Amino acid sequence: MRFKLDEHFDARIAALVAEGGHDVETLVREALAGADDDAVYDACRREARTLVTLDLDFSNPLRFPPGVTEGIVVVRPPRNVLPMIRSTLESALPDLKSRSLKGRLWIVEPGRIRVYDPQEEP
Repeated sequence: MRFKLDEHFDARIAALVAEGGHDVETLVREALAGADDDAVYDACRREARTLVTLDLDFSNPLRFPPGVTEGIVVVRPPRNVLPMIRSTLESALPDLKSRSLKGRLWIVEPGRIRVYDPQEEP
């Protein structure tokens, strides 16, 4: 899978995801740190990468429709500190690898993953 990690993820998180055999880019390495959300969303679409972010703005499917993306994963740890971010994301990696992300919004919390699929709406 091809992921783009937002600027809030430490390089150790990028390494963790890459260890799982994923192609990982970061906003920091691509000089997009601090870019507005629309620019990040467009870059992910253009590069066909799944966005992995802590930014709750991306959990709004009306503003950032997941249906036209490779997927959006919003990680919601109890606190935004490295050990909690790492454990929350790490617990979801097997599901991220085994299920389709394309066109879906994933909200990843400790012990729970919610998936919004616009194709399943009536």
